[in-house]
Amino acid sequence: MDKPYVVYGQKGTGSVPVEAALLLLGEPYEVVERAPWEDQEAGGLGAEAVARVNPLQQVPALVLPNGELMTESAAILIHLADSHPAARLSPTLDDPRRPAFLRWMTYVSAQIYALVRVRDDPSRLAAEEAHKAVILERTAARMAHCWRMMDAQVSPGPYILGDDLSVLDLYVTVVSCWGPRRARFYQEAPKMAEVVRRVGRDPRLDRLWAERCPLEGV
Repeated sequence: MDKPYVVYGQKGTGSVPVEAALLLLGEPYEVVERAPWEDQEAGGLGAEAVARVNPLQQVPALVLPNGELMTESAAILIHLADSHPAARLSPTLDDPRRPAFLRWMTYVSAQIYALVRVRDDPSRLAAEEAHKAVILERTAARMAHCWRMMDAQVSPGPYILGDDLSVLDLYVTVVSCWGPRRARFYQEAPKMAEVVRRVGRDPRLDRLWAERCPLEGV
């Protein structure tokens, strides 16, 4: 019997779209709660435990049923969708939407998600205490700009790529909850806002959203 997938993650983090994808795929999975930011300054066990799985001390990390480890949220989501083609959570290789799918999955990861780690702890880049507020302000502006640019270039149907829900929709739904928060996202990306609202109402994901990434009031 195949082992279940094992997701290393935490509520409200990049592990949530991975959990959502596994739920929609009907794949058994276990979540190992790991918060790499816990007690880091004191060398806490949260960071150490994550480092044993991912030396970068970041979540999510996914252990596949064969024991292989994957990191990087976009790569994990693409792999899960591509390895379950019947679920239609990603365009197939010959689908004309495939280039846009890969483009936007990478865009969200590189242009927006990458700034979240900076915002989580501005002291990583701030030479002085006064610099932290500037970093938070400018990264929020950059994230908003990136959402605005993406929204201007997509032509959503019910979902970002058209009629089919994909892992891109799950990814955007979760990442848009983070700074500069959902209200700013709705303002900057009105077309994708409708998609995110629809994904947030998907009855298959109600319990997951409520328990792992509450979508109201963000």
